[in-house]
Amino acid sequence: MNRHTQYSIVVPVYNEELVIQTTYQRLKEVMDQTKEHYELIFVNDGSRDRSIEILREHSLMDPRVKILDFSRNFGHQIAITAGMDYAEGNAIVVIDADLQDPPELILEMIEQWKEGYDVVYAVRTKRKGETFFKKKTASLFYRLLRSVTDIDIPIDTGDFRLMDRKVCDEMKKLKEKNPFVRGLVSWVGFKQTSVEYERDERLAGETKYPLKKMLKLSMDGITTFSHKPLKAASYAGMLMSGAGFLYMFIVLYMKLFTDSTITGWSSLIVIQLLFSGIVLLILGMIGEYIGRIYDEAKDRPLYIVQKAYGIKNQNICRGQHMS
Repeated sequence: MNRHTQYSIVVPVYNEELVIQTTYQRLKEVMDQTKEHYELIFVNDGSRDRSIEILREHSLMDPRVKILDFSRNFGHQIAITAGMDYAEGNAIVVIDADLQDPPELILEMIEQWKEGYDVVYAVRTKRKGETFFKKKTASLFYRLLRSVTDIDIPIDTGDFRLMDRKVCDEMKKLKEKNPFVRGLVSWVGFKQTSVEYERDERLAGETKYPLKKMLKLSMDGITTFSHKPLKAASYAGMLMSGAGFLYMFIVLYMKLFTDSTITGWSSLIVIQLLFSGIVLLILGMIGEYIGRIYDEAKDRPLYIVQKAYGIKNQNICRGQHMS
């Protein structure tokens, strides 16, 4: 294909054999409507099912299908990052393979992009098929993240978005080992707008973001874009130290100038437990930041591509390609 690629669709894939055929078909139907050249970049993030075999079959039939096959599971955010590294389009769209985000919305994003916007992100007005707990925790996370960071990260948005070529190029210059893509897109700036949609239920399979991964994503987002938790730990430490000294003077006064005696150890135990809990919380928060510094210092490649199908550009900046 000698025509210049106009659109790159980046699709992270992890154990999606039940939906990948439908995902490909719907993406193809949508992108064919543009009448412009496009590529579908599927990033197989260490799937243990038949996802890579199904994708390989599509790549043999359709030269627009390109595949990055990771050596293991590196994570959703890194899979998105790798797809952006290899994307050649003037506009890059990130969408999950589970079809909860409707591919048809891409056409509306393209319209906004052609009107001059550099980033078009999708805002969820409704989340179908998700538990009450997940909806509430997700809502709390987005609002907490926005309140503790110094950049404007839109609430109720995921990674489903369109980015201009220049935005993607700036993103590729960032070398972070724990990328939080939606936050980084807000950080680089440029002219941004939104489109609204109702998120559908998964077509098939299970969610790839259980509570454990959601907590990690939350921690990545907060520690990547804010130092306020460290400041809060300092304030809490000063507050509790002040309270401790005040209580010490109260005890000395009662001992020296009154006939009152302190009976039992209840108050002492409560204070000790309170102090110990806060100290451990502060140490844990500091440990999170130190751990991320450690990851940056090791400077390992962000991901390893064991096999690439249909990819000509091997000039990658953050990963490693096996020969």
